[in-house]
Amino acid sequence: MTFAIAYQGEPGSNSHMACTEVRPDWEAVPCASFEDTFAKVASGEAQLAMIPIDNSIAGRVADIHAMLPETSLQIIGEHFLRIRFSLLGIPGSSIEQAREVHSHIHALGQCRKLIRQHGLKPVIAGDTAGSAREVSQWQDPTKVSLAPPMAAELYGLDVLATDAEDDPTNTTRFILLADKSPIPTRAELPGPAVTSFVFRVRNVPAALYKALGGFATNGINMTRLESYMEGNEFAATKFMVDVEGHPEDPAMVHAFEELEFFTTKIKILGVYPAAPFRLSHGGSNN
Repeated sequence: MTFAIAYQGEPGSNSHMACTEVRPDWEAVPCASFEDTFAKVASGEAQLAMIPIDNSIAGRVADIHAMLPETSLQIIGEHFLRIRFSLLGIPGSSIEQAREVHSHIHALGQCRKLIRQHGLKPVIAGDTAGSAREVSQWQDPTKVSLAPPMAAELYGLDVLATDAEDDPTNTTRFILLADKSPIPTRAELPGPAVTSFVFRVRNVPAALYKALGGFATNGINMTRLESYMEGNEFAATKFMVDVEGHPEDPAMVHAFEELEFFTTKIKILGVYPAAPFRLSHGGSNN
């Protein structure tokens, strides 16, 4: 049986690279949108989805926070990808010939130094790897692409510059999603764990402060707290949270008991192993 992992974007994108790092022996399936990526797993055409959730420079990925609570899938893992960009041109071209640099808006914003250094005109493309494909099709030495390194080989382009990003710590956190199944028990997940969930606060004074107080008093590390509006309500009505720990841990049990007093519609999105990157950068000790 061939296993497949779906991702949003074109071959050679950072999401594609994340797939090959986590599941090198699986078929990586490109999708046009995040909705299509979720649907591939829901339909059984793919066993996993690789979804970027936030970037250390650009912040959260648009729309994902709204999609996760509505999907039937659940988070089963996380992966941190160090983001690298190369400047790519057609075979035989040089950086001196380049006039326009094409890429996704975030990539252009993360490589400003190189763009200014060579006096290039930034042109926004829908996808980093897609810009490499377009440069390959245009066969114009004045047009170059900022794309992940693997795009060079895929689209037959020359690497004109490596490590083009301004910040060498640039990292994107991805989550892996699969069909919904029972949450793994503590015995099944004995190491450091992460629990992701969403909730709504009750309409009482200081509800958020009181809801989250249990995590502080029980010594639980909260690594993500995001608010967003729901429907046409112009207020922060929903919150998405990542905490380090398993729901069966005694401290987590007490924290969730306090959370329930001041919230409604708590939904656990996933309980999964903490990634090695998290642990090596001062993360979970649970």
